[in-house]
Amino acid sequence: MASHEDHGHQAAVQAATYHAHDVLDETAKTAVVGLGAGFFLAAIQNAMSKRNVGAFGVFTRGGPLIGLAAASPAAYTFFSRTMMNLREKDDALAAGFGGFMAGGVLGLPTKRMPVVMALGALVGTVQGTFHLLGGRLDSFKTEDDEFAHKETIRRTTRVPVEQTVSEIGEGRGIKPPGYEERRRERIQEKYGFEINPVSATVEGSQ
Repeated sequence: MASHEDHGHQAAVQAATYHAHDVLDETAKTAVVGLGAGFFLAAIQNAMSKRNVGAFGVFTRGGPLIGLAAASPAAYTFFSRTMMNLREKDDALAAGFGGFMAGGVLGLPTKRMPVVMALGALVGTVQGTFHLLGGRLDSFKTEDDEFAHKETIRRTTRVPVEQTVSEIGEGRGIKPPGYEERRRERIQEKYGFEINPVSATVEGSQ
């Protein structure tokens, strides 16, 4: 029961601390990176060609490859970030939706809807699963990731003093309201004598 409540509290904190994405800026950056990767692949394809296609063959023959390399990642970034902003959640559903759109773009050159849908479903499933695994291929989030997550929650969540005192106890520099009175009562119960508080005023020193 407690773990379920903790999970719900963490989800609420994540929702409260969600930071919106700049969709157009991130999409543009992703497209530029995709263009660079596509140009690199097209250059390799052109260099390995057995025909003499010339230097401009990178653009004439590799144009579709460069376009797909830019459009597919850009589609993923645009649709996934847009869904995150609309739902205010960075989760596997948004990643899967972005992957579906990116896979659909990869299937457009075939001009066959079944291929478009199949590639979209494939890439969407891979992206959603990858996000669900914590952005790693080996396993779910490690203990270090969980510790960092709890530290973020601790820094962004204000805990009442009463809860802190009840968890770690009084003393050792922690002095909530009424601490001195309870301390005197404990000493009187344990040792049998009463401690009168010392006044810091002039009258108390006389």
